[in-house]
Amino acid sequence: MIAEDNYLVREGTRRVLEATGEVVVIAAVGSATELLDAVDRLRPDAVITDIRMPPGHQLEGIVAAHEIRARHPAVGVVVLSQHSAGSYAYELLKNGTAGLGYLLKDRVAEPDELVRALKEVVAGRSVIDSEVVQALVARRGRSLESALRELTPREVEVLREMAEGRTNPAISARLHLSESAVEKHISSIFLKLGLTEEMGLHRRVAAVLAFLRDDAALGSPGAG
Repeated sequence: MIAEDNYLVREGTRRVLEATGEVVVIAAVGSATELLDAVDRLRPDAVITDIRMPPGHQLEGIVAAHEIRARHPAVGVVVLSQHSAGSYAYELLKNGTAGLGYLLKDRVAEPDELVRALKEVVAGRSVIDSEVVQALVARRGRSLESALRELTPREVEVLREMAEGRTNPAISARLHLSESAVEKHISSIFLKLGLTEEMGLHRRVAAVLAFLRDDAALGSPGAG
């Protein structure tokens, strides 16, 4: 199911997805209200939604994503944005990452990446656009106040992969490290970020949120 108030973008996204042969678009709507109604009626496997839509053109897509996940936990949601600022990603993921994805709208032109994201959220995992993660890493380097500055370059790489929703074996393959080395880096990340085993919030989620939160504090969300 697609939610996007711009007709050309909405129909373009539909055609890109359907051309892959892996996705059937059962509905395409133009507002958050229509989206929630359609999800309740049709129960799709996944939703792709813009952030800013009628009626208020604010954070309707993110609010709808949270509502969909609360009403229908089996439905994955990918939110599309024009901007790589981490503040939006933080708003989307601050209460939990399962079944949620955050991609830049440019990914509509990359059907394989879009389909991969849909499969990830349907499986209950999370996805964050690699360009968003790279922007966050760059800003981390400029933020002297960030506790993340204590991470080594390799630990930042591991955290970046975690933020993109990859498992330890996937991180191992991507960075050409043994799984035991990945586990050691993650343990070091948790230690440096003060994430103890006693924390109620899953430490992996907390590490990703710490990665996003510092960026969010530097500025309020802009246009989606």
